[in-house]
Amino acid sequence: MDSLLPEVTRSGGLLGRVQYWFACFFTLGWTAVVCGGLFYQFGMWEYPCPLCIVQRMFMLLAALGAGYIVRTALTRGVVTGRDYMMGWGLSLVAVVAGSFASWRQTMLHVLPGDKGYGSEAFGLHLYVWAWILFQASVVAIGIVMAFAHSTADHSVPATAQGPLRTAGMLALWFLGLVIAVNVVAVFFEEGFHWFLPDDPTRYQFFHDVGFPG
Repeated sequence: MDSLLPEVTRSGGLLGRVQYWFACFFTLGWTAVVCGGLFYQFGMWEYPCPLCIVQRMFMLLAALGAGYIVRTALTRGVVTGRDYMMGWGLSLVAVVAGSFASWRQTMLHVLPGDKGYGSEAFGLHLYVWAWILFQASVVAIGIVMAFAHSTADHSVPATAQGPLRTAGMLALWFLGLVIAVNVVAVFFEEGFHWFLPDDPTRYQFFHDVGFPG
């Protein structure tokens, strides 16, 4: 039986670069989705509920899985089968768990007459869009994992300056920035408490410290 980890590193090919570009796109895509939630939070002054925060956490975890593949290519120039399984496996766990979280929130507002939580985007609430994107990601990850054996140990020229390295660095820095913003946003909303209220109406931290307004 052929090993997924050949002893000799093979020269780069189209599929190897496609896997790398997809990992960059996957990282940037989920990070951008979280930015959409931040826009509704700060731009439209809507407070995310606990399930909203949980979904964001799984979105960022999914991005981190793909980010692991990107970082591996940036630092080593080669992505092994084990690296692909580690990165995409982490993303798969995240999108499956995120699907349950978004499905749970959808079911809370499924009864006729229930207007749902928060605003809509293109006719659907954000948690419904989240469920759709989580499900689509399950399919996408399954496809790229099916081809991982064909790209494992192919060199990915991302260690030298060029578009591959630029895209990878952009994806990782963007992800890190959005994670930091979310940590601060959740802390401000939750304050020094263990739990968020089911229907938050203020930033608890500022209320606790007596910040005016």
